Parts: sequence; structure tokens; C-alpha cells
Amino acid sequence: MAIRNFEVAKILYNIAVYLDMQGEQFKPRAYEKAARSIEALTEEVSDIYRQGGIKALMEIPGVGVSIAEKIEELIKTGKLKYYQDLKKKTPVDVEGLTAIEGIGPKTVKTLYQKLKIRTVTDLEKAVTSGKISKLPHFGEKSQEKILKGIEFLKRSKGRMLLGYVLPIAKEIEHNLQQLPDVKHAILGGSSRRMKETVGDLDFLVVSSKPEKVMNYFTTMSEVLNVISKGDTKSMVHLKIGIDADLRVVPPRSFGAALQYFTGNKDHNIALRRIAIQKNWKLSEYGIFDKHNKQIAGETEEDVYAKLGLQWMPPEMRENTGEVELAQKHKIPKIIEYKSLKGDLQTQTNWTDGSNSIKEMAEEAKRYGLDYIAITDHTKALAFTGGLDEKKLEKQSKEIDKVNKEVNGITVLQGAEVNIAKDGSLDISDAVLKKLDVVGVSVHFNFNIGKDEMTKRIVRAIENPNVDILFHPTGRVINQREPYEVDLRKIFEKAEETGTLLEIDAFPERLDLKDEHVKLAKEFGCKFAIDSDAHNKVQFHYLEFGIGVARRGWLSEKDVVNTLPMKKMLKELK
Repeated sequence: MAIRNFEVAKILYNIAVYLDMQGEQFKPRAYEKAARSIEALTEEVSDIYRQGGIKALMEIPGVGVSIAEKIEELIKTGKLKYYQDLKKKTPVDVEGLTAIEGIGPKTVKTLYQKLKIRTVTDLEKAVTSGKISKLPHFGEKSQEKILKGIEFLKRSKGRMLLGYVLPIAKEIEHNLQQLPDVKHAILGGSSRRMKETVGDLDFLVVSSKPEKVMNYFTTMSEVLNVISKGDTKSMVHLKIGIDADLRVVPPRSFGAALQYFTGNKDHNIALRRIAIQKNWKLSEYGIFDKHNKQIAGETEEDVYAKLGLQWMPPEMRENTGEVELAQKHKIPKIIEYKSLKGDLQTQTNWTDGSNSIKEMAEEAKRYGLDYIAITDHTKALAFTGGLDEKKLEKQSKEIDKVNKEVNGITVLQGAEVNIAKDGSLDISDAVLKKLDVVGVSVHFNFNIGKDEMTKRIVRAIENPNVDILFHPTGRVINQREPYEVDLRKIFEKAEETGTLLEIDAFPERLDLKDEHVKLAKEFGCKFAIDSDAHNKVQFHYLEFGIGVARRGWLSEKDVVNTLPMKKMLKELK
């Protein structure tokens, strides 16, 4: 069976960590870049290889001949000798340990050398016995931080990032739709609501031959093992590490089942209460009157209409006020997918991205965008090769050159400027004034306390040259908690100064999250939805940012990069 993108990416990430532990300086970054590219591909890497061999693999951003040869070996054999040899040299669960916030390759190396810690279980024992605090350069604070990281990892376990699950789920959905005996097939559950993490997958099918559908579903190449198989319901465990359910329902119940398996628990309880008030019964099989006669269920629209409700987009079905609005027929018109005209945060190989400015522009044009802003990191982030004032001016000339060479898209010059601990910026105002788009963000000193962090960010966005606050809470889903900050004060100041708030669409971030988006809108704030693309295959991440915006009930007028470029630029400070 063909190896999947997520499996290849995971191995490349682990190789990067092993190499870092061994003191390699440049190789780890190369493997990380290649892993990011493969993770973001919309086409399977095995298909790319089958169509064009090693040469085609080398066209993937960040993949050179050496890494391409290793991917080839993985595709052909499912194994990689180079990786196995690295694991033998250092028999440590790098994937598990580095998933804990604050544990990087160098820390893993120290813990292994000093305390023979190989697994998360070993680490937890060392923390609870107080051994970590006794290590040089660690102490009580480090030990406490690691313990919090382990607890956070336990809470996050079992849920996977939407951005990495959805492409595989959509592929399964598409394949089910193509089966000759299938009338309808759709992905439901939290994936349909575009929730940031997914616990399992729910597929619904209408078919006159359910046995054939079940046989196909339980033998798909994505399946690791079959948990249960029945006439109308089956459950499998997928290779990506998540369970998937398939239910075959009759046409008369399809809409009711889709509604039931889409709305969250609280939303569905609210709908059942309405049905009970009418002396009806609502279930996944339909709406039934007091004589047990089905009176609705074939379509979702029928179900909602029968209950006296306006149909609403799946992303809104969380029981956060949408039911009350639906009763008044006042569901807002929320932002549509593919409505963005530009992307205001992208990185290139001038810092930690994989592609040139020209390559990013050409790919953004293919994706359908009219403009992008190049926002490479600035000098305080030295490990990314951050740009200083002179390099930004040099980059400006390169952008002018690309704009002359590539028609049909405009490249704007921006920067992702670092916010120092005191709220100052690491680029002079004189240079910031010349940029088209100035985004600011916090990249270190996360644990300075709520009041100090709030003052830090407020000072930064008070700068008249700052246009956007990038990834405002600093969280990394399933890896790092958001830093402590008074978001109400940030939103109040953002509205006052006209600073945009970013919805960072990168799957690990999705920052701001939906509930914060909704709150910020109440303050009157405006937003930008950005991919945070670090290579050219990541522009499709914008879909996940739009999903967050829809969950936060934003309309197109709330998001500035739905505007044509000239109008968008007028909205910036």
C-alpha cells in the first residue's frame, strides 16, 4: 500500500530532530522544510513520484536530490534505512518528547545523556521525583513548565488537527461519491463544522446496496484495521490514527441524519427541545408527529423549516446563539470560501520560507489571488535569518523586479516585525513607513505575566506604522497554550487604532480562534485571514482560516483581504 504524505512528513521531521541532537547545524532545517512542503501537498507524494520519478520529487519546495532519494526509498519499500540507523544510534521517542512544549532536540539530548530519559513516561517520572530541577540550567521553573506541558499533551491526546485530517477525509468522501451504487455521500461531524481539531470522522451515505458500500469502506487503502462491520454501519481505524464511521441511511432520513451528525451536542439538544414543545420527536431518522408518522427528514432544510428555523451553515451549529437567530430568521450572511483576493502573511527563502518571491507570486496567482504581501521575519529572529533595515530595502528592489516579470498579481512588501519584551519593534519607524504591510507578532518571552504581555502588545499596535497583529495569542494547537493576555484590552485598542487582527490559517495555529473572533467582532474590530505560508504549496491553508471566520460569524465586510488591493490598502493604517 502506498505511503501517505503525513507518514513521509513525520519521518522527515523525526530525522531533523535526530540530526539536531547529534549537533548537525544545517541538515535539520533542510529536513524540516521538506517535511512542511510534503505535509501541505494536495497531491499524494507517491503519485507525484509515479508520474515523474526523482525529478518530480525535486520540484517539491525544499526537496533536493538527497531527500528525494530517501522519499523514493520510502515509497518503494515503506522503510528508510537512514532513519532506522539514526534511531539505533539514539533510541529515544523524539516524536513524543518534542510534542511537549519547551522540549526541543537539545533538551531531549540532555535528558537522554543525563537521566537516560527515552519516553514521555520516563520524563513524567523524572519530573514527579524532582530530578529535572537538579539538572544544570533547568531548575524548578523548567520542571514546572515541563509538567504543565505533559498535562496539556494528555488533554490534547486523541484529537488531530483539522488541516491535516480534512484532505484525507475529503478524498474518502469523493471516493464514496464515485461508487456506482451511491446516491449521496457526505462528510459530517466536527469536520463539517470546520472545528480546529477532530476526534473522529463521520460519513453518511444513501445507497440501495449498502453491503457493497460497506465492503468498499472497510477495505480502503486508508484503513489500518476494521473495528466493526455491519449491514448499515461500520467503523474503521485509519492509518492516520483516527477512527472513521460510515452509516448508510434511507433517502427519507438523509437530511435528519446529516443534521444530527453535524451539529454539536448542545445544538442538537436545543433542536430536540423545540420538537418536544411541538409534541414531536426529532432523531437521526427524522421528525415524527405524535402518531409516529414521519413529517420531515429527507433534507436538512426540511428539518430546520419544520421546526420553524432558518437553515444555517454547519460551522455555526455550536449553540452559541444561532438557534435563537434562526427562530427570528436572522442568520447572518457569513463569509464564503474562495472569497479572499489576497494573502497578507507569506514567508520566502529570504528568511525561513522555502521558495523565492517570484515562485510564491506565481503560485498565489495560480491559486486565484490578486495580491500577496511578503512578510519575512525581521532581525530579532536571528535563527530564521531575519531581515534588518538594509536587507528589507534590498528585498524591496527584488519585489519591484518580480512585479515587472509576473503579470496578473501584485506583490506587496511587508514584514513580520518582532515585538520586543517592552513592546518596542526591531525595525526603525523610518523603514516601517516605506512598507506596504506591517504585521507584528510575539515570538519569545511568552511567560511574562498577563499585565505585562497586554502592555507589550498594546504599545506595539499603538505604533502608527503597524497594520496587523499576527497570530494574536501565540498558541500552537496540541503543543503550546496561548500566552496570558487580556484580549478585551487588545481588542479595544485594536479597534481604537484601526489595527487589523489576524486569523492565521496555518493548521497548527488557527489564531485567533473562533470564540475570540466572535468577541473581537463585538468590539468592532476588522480582520485579515492569512495563510502564513512558508512555501508555495500552503496557500490552500486559507480555507481553514475562512472556516474559523465562519465559525466566528464574520461577513466579507469584516475581512479586509476580501477587498480589491487598492481598497484593501486604504483600510490599513
